[in-house]
Amino acid sequence: MKKEIMDLGYEIVRVSDGRVTFKGDISALCRANIFLRTTERIMLCVGRFNAYSFDDLFEGTKALPWEELLPRDAKFWVSKATTKNSKLFSSSDIQSIVKKAIVERLKQKYGVSWFDESGSEYPLRVFIHKDEVSITLDTTGESLHKRGYRQLTAKAPISETLAAALIMLTPWNKNRILVDPFCGSGTFPIEAAMIGANIAPGMNREFTAENWKNIVDKKCWYQAISEAQDMITEDIDMDIQGYDIDGDVVRIARANAREAGVDHLIHFQQRPVSELRHPKKYGFIITNPPYGERLEEKSALPELYRQIGEAYARLDAWSCYLITSYTDTERYMGRKADKNRKIYNGMIQAYFYQFLGPKPPRPAVTASQARV
Repeated sequence: MKKEIMDLGYEIVRVSDGRVTFKGDISALCRANIFLRTTERIMLCVGRFNAYSFDDLFEGTKALPWEELLPRDAKFWVSKATTKNSKLFSSSDIQSIVKKAIVERLKQKYGVSWFDESGSEYPLRVFIHKDEVSITLDTTGESLHKRGYRQLTAKAPISETLAAALIMLTPWNKNRILVDPFCGSGTFPIEAAMIGANIAPGMNREFTAENWKNIVDKKCWYQAISEAQDMITEDIDMDIQGYDIDGDVVRIARANAREAGVDHLIHFQQRPVSELRHPKKYGFIITNPPYGERLEEKSALPELYRQIGEAYARLDAWSCYLITSYTDTERYMGRKADKNRKIYNGMIQAYFYQFLGPKPPRPAVTASQARV
């Protein structure tokens, strides 16, 4: 996430408790929502302060300049409050007190005693970590993992943001082969194709802040979308493949790829992992195989992971990346992973097993290239 933000040209201010804060003008709000692949939400930080009691929380919230952000008819509420290692731990009380403090501030500033809240929506989120309160406006609305292309889902889908993040943890690029032998809804192949073609993930959806005309001019959104469209690589040829043993699931993946506008870049096929083969070298397997979360599926896992290991062993100089909660993965794959990283897939603790193949040789430099 940090690298993505810096690639957009913004300065990282702090990293704390799973959140990255960065500086930017108002256009950054639009560009971050449209371009960032690995984050769930873009929040506009209204203020930070320490609170050791509910009185502190009320007064600290009330002191913030809400009239500069919330118009008189704004519909606002605290959609979520999270607290960690803090004296204030009741989420419902935190939500209620923050709302009350904002209302009291706006009553004084607007000179009214009642708000009908009939205008645009301004959802808030409150984070309290070690007694430091951060109050934010949620600019995104529905989580950024909802790109808009996944109309249909298969069993146990991986989120789009997590799939993109895992791909970006690997050395894969658009010039390398990528195969997902358990493609499900097609998320890994689709996210890879979007990365390779430089298609911004937020181009085909809406955001809550689009209706904040008092904060964000519509032209900021138009400019960000125009920038995203200009960056798409139209003339591109990639070798991305998605397989699944279930034909209905493959049809779902194809439909989702069409929605994402990348179906021409991906070859989907009904095929079991035991039939995974490819004649070329230096490819990548990136996949989310079954975990056996249901008791009746666990007995099939040793044979399944043995088949994955055998298929991988047949491939010449490939790398293999698997996210799974199955603890005997390395045993049945037949080798120890070169790297292993703890990852949460939703509420499930999983591991990103990384079996690394050799790097391809660098292309030979011709005499004419050397002279240049």
